[in-house]
Formats: sequence, C-alpha cells, structure tokens
Amino acid sequence: MYICLCKAITDKQIRRAAADGVDNLYELRQTLGVASVCGTCADMANAILQETNSAPTKPTLYTPTAA
Repeated sequence: MYICLCKAITDKQIRRAAADGVDNLYELRQTLGVASVCGTCADMANAILQETNSAPTKPTLYTPTAA
C-alpha cells in the first residue's frame, strides 16, 4: 500500500528500511524521502516503522548436521 503519495513510497519499503536498521522518522526521511514534501504521511510512516521495529523477530531454525 502506498504510504507517501508524493514520493511513491510503500509500506513494504518502510518495513525493509526498518529491517535494515532505520529506527526513527528522521532516518526514514533521509533514506527514502518519506514526509519530505507535504508531510501528510509522517504519522502513518512512523507508526509502520515503530510497529516493525517492535515486532518480535523470527526464531532461527536449528538444523543439526552430521558430525
């Protein structure tokens, strides 16, 4: 879904940026340009960013190998 119409930024791009280490709106603006034109998307972009950063990470599946 498009979050920032001015820059055509989607929620997936925001989630990917969060996975790459972006953890605040300022960094998101520097990285993707979100909320840099009209600013209407700032609240939604920040909410997605916070939701993604607070989500538990997937556990790593342990697969034993022959010794």
